[in-house]
Amino acid sequence: GDGPFPGVIDMYGDEGGLTEFRSSLLATRGFAALSLPYFDFEDLPKVMKELNLEYFEEAARFLRRHPKVKGPGIGVIGTGKGAELALSMITFLPEVVAAVCISACSSNTVADLHCHQMTLPGLRFDMKKVSVSDAGVFDIFEALDDPMAPANSACVIPVEKAEGHFLLVVGEGDRMWKSSLYADLAIERLRQHGRENFKLLSYPGAGHRIDPPFTPFCQVAMDRVLGVPVLGGGDSKAHAHAQEHSWGKIQEFLHLHLG
Repeated sequence: GDGPFPGVIDMYGDEGGLTEFRSSLLATRGFAALSLPYFDFEDLPKVMKELNLEYFEEAARFLRRHPKVKGPGIGVIGTGKGAELALSMITFLPEVVAAVCISACSSNTVADLHCHQMTLPGLRFDMKKVSVSDAGVFDIFEALDDPMAPANSACVIPVEKAEGHFLLVVGEGDRMWKSSLYADLAIERLRQHGRENFKLLSYPGAGHRIDPPFTPFCQVAMDRVLGVPVLGGGDSKAHAHAQEHSWGKIQEFLHLHLG
């Protein structure tokens, strides 16, 4: 159609490359969706060593100015590292007014993020805290640096600066990292600053990658950063429910705040 439509940037995690299936589904449901890779695609760096907010700002401005995008602001949806980047985008970019963050960390992780005149260092993974099953599957649940440690305070994303609205989606059975805890930390920070611009969807028994409905459920997946099979957690029935329920709520949230 001719539009204009609400505009949404879509990002995935540390698997890298271009992932378009969720953007395609959003497009069939009335959104102008931009699937945004940020490493290991065409002329982008092959490895996620450091990131610059200007790249994401350029994408937001491109989508906002597109003749089929209604505005005045755009949304962003992300999973894992992509969700964490969505938190940073709505925090620092005025073009972004709604962020859907699926299994996000409330701090910047792995790669330093340069944000205009400041830099958010990345929390690191301590491989000494990893356990390995007899089948060779890595459980990294305890491996990420503690975002609450005073030494890691510079990594925290200052979400209270955001003028837009957050939808935080987490699986309570996530074994990739402590996404339920990280959502609580983000909410606590918002409330400490008198902000109520968020909604939390928390699903008992769901794992890390809460995709749209009928997407295959994988308890274990290869991790591009670590190069090993990693436990994502979750129970298949509970995870399927989370995917079906959250998909409808995500669309409602985006339509509410983007028109």
